[in-house]
Amino acid sequence: MKLYEIILKPLSGFGTPLRGDTLFGHFCWQAAYDSSLMAGGLTEQLTHYADRPMAIFSSAFFRLNGDSVRYILKRPDLPFSLLLGDETDRKSRIEQAKAFKKKKWVELEPGLTFDSARLNCLSDEELSDKFGSLNPATPPGNRAVMTSFSRNHNSINRLTQTTGGGGMFAPYSKEDIFYHPAVDLVVFVLVDERATDISSIVKALERIGRWGYGRDASTGMGRFTVLGHYPLPIPDPENAEAFYALAPCVPHSEDFKKVYFKPFIRYGKHGDRLATSVNPFKNPVIMIDEGAVLFPKSRDAFSKPYVGRAVTGVSKVKPETVVQGYAPCLPMILERGHENPL
Repeated sequence: MKLYEIILKPLSGFGTPLRGDTLFGHFCWQAAYDSSLMAGGLTEQLTHYADRPMAIFSSAFFRLNGDSVRYILKRPDLPFSLLLGDETDRKSRIEQAKAFKKKKWVELEPGLTFDSARLNCLSDEELSDKFGSLNPATPPGNRAVMTSFSRNHNSINRLTQTTGGGGMFAPYSKEDIFYHPAVDLVVFVLVDERATDISSIVKALERIGRWGYGRDASTGMGRFTVLGHYPLPIPDPENAEAFYALAPCVPHSEDFKKVYFKPFIRYGKHGDRLATSVNPFKNPVIMIDEGAVLFPKSRDAFSKPYVGRAVTGVSKVKPETVVQGYAPCLPMILERGHENPL
């Protein structure tokens, strides 16, 4: 497989976060209507998906475009003791962990290899300062590169065009995500060029960004444009001891001796024409979230730049539906002594 980065510019708010499994679902809908996006069409490629995925999408992360390109990823879901070391006394460790807790992001160089001895972790304020230095027009007091707002909604009776009476008034709220205008996002994609190519994936993403991604796309949410795409070398795993997952995934538990992660439950729903089917809801899928760190039992696991599996059996109205349980991975080097190397 070949690795690419695709650069996105948000143009609106998002009702659904840009996560790898949802991007894969949108791409599949594009291929369902345009068979030229995949060799043999979507149905043919899905028959091989369990052992030969045609494309694996990461979630979207921040991209800094200064003198040199840098990527801002979620801080690895490791205990602080593995990231900070344990050489200091107990009081110092507590103070160090308290300060480190605010540093939710990690800055990565183009080599895309995590080295715990050289991790540059950032807080929200430090991240905002970096984007502010790239865009002098950014107001000094504007610290948020990403924020969420709660919008109030109410159920409408389409016959009377009112909220109804007799106890029918039922307001509810939804959280929407907005990015600062200076922000560019990056999605990493692994592509099996026997099945598709990067130009087809970019074409599909351009259509998705034009018509809207995720929840409330019909109201103008989920708009973005594709700024460009570039090939990347697959990171060298020679000295790696673990994987960093770039998207939610469902790994094979027997392949890993230890996994540090935050659980993520995907309450999926069909899109497009199946959104109005008799049962648009998919069965929930328990995944490990992006940022998870996985320690494989064997070095053979590093022969592939991804982990996970295809997830099936999630839909009653379309049994052939699959969920991207795969995630692109980056090799991770920990300080010696933190974990037993393979």
